[in-house]
Amino acid sequence: MTLVTMPTLPRLHHVIGGERVDSSEKQAVFNPSTGEEVGAQAVATEQDVDAAVQAAARAFQSWRRTTAAERSEMLLRLADAIEAEGETFARLESLDVGKPISTARDEIPFHTDPLRYFAGAARLAHGSSLGEVGPGLYSRVEREPIGVVGLIIPWNFPLLEAVWKISPALAAGNTVVMKVTGITPLSTTRLFEIAQEIFPPGVLNLVLGNSTGGKALVAHPGVGLLSLTGATSTGKQVAAEGARTLKRMHLELGGKAPVMVHPDIDLRAAAEYLVGTGFANSGQDCTAACRVIVHEAAYDEFVGHYLDFAKQIVMGQGLDETTTMGPLVSAVHRDSVQGFVDRARGYANIALGGDVAGDGGYFVSPTVVLDAAQDSEIIREEVFGPVVSIQRAETEDQMLRWANDCQYGLAGSVWSNDQNITQRAARELNFGTVWINTHLQVLPEAPFGGFGNSGYGKELSMMALEEYSRYKHVMTQTS
Repeated sequence: MTLVTMPTLPRLHHVIGGERVDSSEKQAVFNPSTGEEVGAQAVATEQDVDAAVQAAARAFQSWRRTTAAERSEMLLRLADAIEAEGETFARLESLDVGKPISTARDEIPFHTDPLRYFAGAARLAHGSSLGEVGPGLYSRVEREPIGVVGLIIPWNFPLLEAVWKISPALAAGNTVVMKVTGITPLSTTRLFEIAQEIFPPGVLNLVLGNSTGGKALVAHPGVGLLSLTGATSTGKQVAAEGARTLKRMHLELGGKAPVMVHPDIDLRAAAEYLVGTGFANSGQDCTAACRVIVHEAAYDEFVGHYLDFAKQIVMGQGLDETTTMGPLVSAVHRDSVQGFVDRARGYANIALGGDVAGDGGYFVSPTVVLDAAQDSEIIREEVFGPVVSIQRAETEDQMLRWANDCQYGLAGSVWSNDQNITQRAARELNFGTVWINTHLQVLPEAPFGGFGNSGYGKELSMMALEEYSRYKHVMTQTS
């Protein structure tokens, strides 16, 4: 494993009311590839969060009156700024999460595209008119912003999640207070720093640190909507607390994506693709292709191809140009993932990997689990790491039953050239996104969000703009 040196980064500050704000407490930032401390961040208190909400509320009074064209132009400028600093963002994201630098570079267009989409969407949003509903009586419905929205993002895709949330929030005319996880604050802090050069003070506010800041944001009565992406257990706690102030809630939570593979496809090509989407970001993706269900007529051939491609994964430090899979994000998460694998040894076949690896850093080797029963932990629970299970099913009906036999409902895919099979799966799968002969394909134009314990509400598309809007009925009597 090649060692990559990285200089110590400056201390990171909150961004409140257009200013960088420090705090007395600091929290270390670690490089997951080495376990070494690379920087420190301010830790938000309840007072910091209150100051951020107050700054956002003041800014909202003028921001809400900006035209759609003005908001659109600023979103486009932010997209251009990210693009101009693409290499910086890629390196920060790689250092933050541990993802391969080559992957981080490839993701830059996925950060700019939603900003540009919502820049256009802002100018398409409108209300409706019922016209004259009685003699001289006119009725119309107006869309308007909610006000201050609180955004809480996870550690697995910090820059992407930040853009997914701030784009529709700002396009709809809201102001923002974002809480970023203390594990991965680097790329998001830089995003908010450059945004201050584009947006008026207080429109975009950022608080850093531990869970204190997040809890304060959820509880704050000045926040009209709270959007969270995170674990299902966290989402349930946030929903309960938010109900105290009757906040609107948008929750994008966990997943355990089923992948149904039928025998009538190119099994080698499918295996190669599914290895890529199963181990991308070290499996730290709520839509990772982690629960593969293969028809028995294709099982042996598919598993052989899958293991061959999984063995070609190059595990290493994120900033190493040769790496194709980096570490997990923290020591705590590494131990959690390894615990799932160790427990699975008692009831399943660990066909590949299954151990902590690397010299320093938070590495778990690419792991493939075979012969696990449908009711086993490794099948039913979200591992959120480089661990893929492959099951053998006897019939198409059994494949569908196993796919739906899950508490999560975020995304899944079906692989077949038979349209009867694929369309039946699209109809029957109880998931917010169904991919056919592909996986992990997301577009700004298409809604993203799940069912069941995967939460509610939609990211992306015009539906996301609706999430960040409210509607007012105006009735006018003329003389």
